Amino acid sequence: MKYKLLAALLSAVCVHAHAVANETLPDVVVTATRTAQSADATLASVSIITRQDIAHSQAQSLPDVLRGVPGLTISNNGGAGKTTSVFLRGTNADHVLVLIDGVKVGSATTGMASFQDIPVAQIERIEIVRGPRASLYGSEAIGGVIQIFTRKGGGALTPSASFTTGSYGTYNTAVGLAGGGGKGWFNARLNQQNTSGFNTSRGNPVEPDKDGYHNSSLGLNGGYQFDNGMIADAQVLRANSKNRFDGNPNQSEGVQQVLGGSLKFAPLQIWDMTLRAGSSRDDSSNFKNGLFKTSFNTQRDSLSWQNDFAVNPNQLLTAGLDYQNDRVASTTVYTRPTRDNRALFGQYQGDFGAHSVQASLRRDNNQQFGRHDTGGLGYGYAVNDATRLTASYGTAFKAPTFNQLYYPGFGSATLRPELSRSLEVGLAGHGKIGKWSLNAYQTDISDLIGYDTAPPYNIANINTARLQGLEGQLKTQISDCDINSTLTLQDPRQNSGANQGKLLNRRATEAIRIEVSHDFGAYHLASSLYAEGRRYDDLANTGAKRLGGYGLLDMRAEYRVAADWLVQGRIDNLLDKQYETVQLYNQARRGLYFTLNYQPKN
Repeated sequence: MKYKLLAALLSAVCVHAHAVANETLPDVVVTATRTAQSADATLASVSIITRQDIAHSQAQSLPDVLRGVPGLTISNNGGAGKTTSVFLRGTNADHVLVLIDGVKVGSATTGMASFQDIPVAQIERIEIVRGPRASLYGSEAIGGVIQIFTRKGGGALTPSASFTTGSYGTYNTAVGLAGGGGKGWFNARLNQQNTSGFNTSRGNPVEPDKDGYHNSSLGLNGGYQFDNGMIADAQVLRANSKNRFDGNPNQSEGVQQVLGGSLKFAPLQIWDMTLRAGSSRDDSSNFKNGLFKTSFNTQRDSLSWQNDFAVNPNQLLTAGLDYQNDRVASTTVYTRPTRDNRALFGQYQGDFGAHSVQASLRRDNNQQFGRHDTGGLGYGYAVNDATRLTASYGTAFKAPTFNQLYYPGFGSATLRPELSRSLEVGLAGHGKIGKWSLNAYQTDISDLIGYDTAPPYNIANINTARLQGLEGQLKTQISDCDINSTLTLQDPRQNSGANQGKLLNRRATEAIRIEVSHDFGAYHLASSLYAEGRRYDDLANTGAKRLGGYGLLDMRAEYRVAADWLVQGRIDNLLDKQYETVQLYNQARRGLYFTLNYQPKN
């Protein structure tokens, strides 16, 4: 009954709206193969989120943007700025490799990227590749790869600005300047995000306060194409955050910083070479009521040399070298504070009429864990002009984090890397019903890192796991309304140990998102329903730790006041649903937000 009113409203909008036809160019992705290719041609399961998608969503954070991507679920410890874990295809949160403009990011101590601190105002585009990509990127890419591209410029000098205000004492501001000309481009953007928040935890009555969050960021992106065809570019992203929460410590100050640059040129007509260097920082200082407690600062430096050889228009060979060094500086003493990794990788891509093939191999030489060889094989067959069948197999590994190895009273220096094998089949097509895809997968992980239930109760390689799932997506149009729906069904279970047969914790077994939108004249209206099934907060799946499913209904509207001015409004959690994705941590209830955007057309 709760959703009948929404259905009636959407039906009325769709029936009375005027259709607007738009011709769009095919999306191009680079993350799936480290080379540019059409999204429809890739043999991987890929989702693309564009700047237009982000703007229409009116999302206030990166986790909000990612919600609803097939195969992806999220857990959050209490709202904006709080610890957020992203799970791809049921794998652990540290089994997801995250890149920003080609630079690997994340904490070397926890193994996770701080999604909650990456400012959405600085993002131009996101590519999500599901399935193992260790044969191209190395450790961590068991569940997949998420690459974030920051805002670019070009063309005439163009300023931009936006201001958002709303519930929970929220006010966000962003100002930018972009331009460049015929061969160059640049983009500079400043952003501030503020919220008074709400009480994050219902399990700590000693601190029934509001737990606010502040984030200030600077983004710079620029490049130039020389007369000889060489392209040089550089990117800088820095975000400083201040966060309040419940517990000991109860305050933190963080820094997320990414520096990157590349040179691209063609020594020969068939040979494209790319040199890339990058450095990322993940710093955190923690306090209790203003008194300093601890700090954890990590840095990742990387170098890459990639060579692409076009054997002919339908065949491409890739070979390259990667280098990475991780360092930890902390008030906590780590037995070993640094390690490096060297790698050699190669890939072949070929199209033969209706058949497509991709094969990749990589050898990583980890300073601590020695050699690890990984591979991937993909095949695609065009059944007809509208339908395509794909199949792939891949192996991956994940080196233990510094916390898992050395954190006092927690880590174990005897841990082994986690290993995985994945098999996937997919079917995709387009036609009268729209554009659709179905992908089924199975991933087996050995030496999964977990807690031993026997003395001395240390972390250990005690588990194997089998992750099975089905992902679906449909984009269609009904009565002039655009409908985008996604479905995730997954069964991530432990196959050994004391919790054999139990679900892995904090990831929902079902998720569905249905979004309906329409443009007519100066208006854009949209609504989305996102629902998740049950999950457990512990590996033992005890009844007391069971988190029930939930559904969230959001409504959005836009009105273009003038060519350069746009007013937006959004209601989150319209039905005021109370829910948790981590036990005892509150999530935001109903919220109302308004945004004023100034964006001149080039």
